[in-house]
Amino acid sequence: MKSYHLIISTPDGNVLDEQVRSILLRGSEGDLAVLAGHTPFVTSVQPCDCILETADGQEKTGHVEGGLLCVAKEQTTLLTGTFLWK
Repeated sequence: MKSYHLIISTPDGNVLDEQVRSILLRGSEGDLAVLAGHTPFVTSVQPCDCILETADGQEKTGHVEGGLLCVAKEQTTLLTGTFLWK
């Protein structure tokens, strides 16, 4: 499976800056998954558990307290006030 560059950033700095295969979280219109090659878009993010699959196939889970997700051609960025790994 292809991977893409994901940055998760809080006011305290980047929580994650690496290649991932997918991110699953809750956007303004409901649950969503972003895979490599996804159509670019921007959405608000609701408080939820966020599941990442790293480029090497490991699964990581964290909790996001809301924010903004920007999916672009070169990278995906999640901007949030708080992100805590579980």
